[in-house]
Amino acid sequence: MFELIFLGTSASAPSARRNLPALLVKHDEFRFLVDCGEGTQRQILQSGVGFKRLNRILITHAHLDHILGLAGLLSTLMRWESMEELEIFGSAGALERIHDLLYGVVLRKNSPPVPIHLRTLTPGVFFDEGGLTVSAFPVYHRGSDSLGYAFEQKGHRPFLPEKAEALGIPPGPWRRDLVAGKEVQLPDGRTVGPEDVLGPFRPGTRLVVVGDTGEIDSLVPVCRGADALVMEATYLDEAAEMARQFSHMTARRSAELAQRAGVRQLFLTHISRRYREKDVLQEAQSVFADTLVARDFDTYTVKREEGSPEA
Repeated sequence: MFELIFLGTSASAPSARRNLPALLVKHDEFRFLVDCGEGTQRQILQSGVGFKRLNRILITHAHLDHILGLAGLLSTLMRWESMEELEIFGSAGALERIHDLLYGVVLRKNSPPVPIHLRTLTPGVFFDEGGLTVSAFPVYHRGSDSLGYAFEQKGHRPFLPEKAEALGIPPGPWRRDLVAGKEVQLPDGRTVGPEDVLGPFRPGTRLVVVGDTGEIDSLVPVCRGADALVMEATYLDEAAEMARQFSHMTARRSAELAQRAGVRQLFLTHISRRYREKDVLQEAQSVFADTLVARDFDTYTVKREEGSPEA
């Protein structure tokens, strides 16, 4: 299960109701901030999330509307918050620009109060802990070596208590061992294995965050079957040529990706202030019905179970 908190949903420039791009992804004790547009630290405070455990930041690409908030966020973290380290993940090109911003503007010749690790990513899994994997994949966007991110909860075989009851296995260490895949021997001499009390394998919840992109063909495999897809919708189809020129998506094209990849839910973000939200939603839903246009501070729970994500 993942919790999504949209901290900024505007495109390129803020509007009266939308801040620049930032998305917080939560899973159990883990938090990942995806992009950090200007003003993100205030959005974090206003959302009530706070800065605790906000020590992993994933950057999709180096454009300023996605990274300028790092300067203010780092300044605040240095003065008011305590953490052991800060990790910023991204492509080589994105991290080069972020290095210039942080060390050339914020820190200058000063040392950071906590270690800052700039983690250069290549496609593949870069985080694997606590039943969660996060992987990076290449995304085509104008003039930048961009990345998208796939968050995946590891699958499992559910424990079936009714089967355990029928076999006379009481709650306690025997059940825990069976869930862990171990055989147990009961006091009456019977041997019970995991196959006797576990159900069929269930894939874990899968979330894909693409960021800005100019094409969808290469994204279909990585998005296939995702429980939720977060995509940009900078333009409407009436401006398809401009979208192509600037390597962005229309609402229709993002919906086409969701349809082709068979995702369960599409969240649209990176919304231009030139459009009305209802027009963006209408265009996307004409292709893919399970579409939502995210607003700043919207919070959604994404689960593998049947039904739409809970707002």
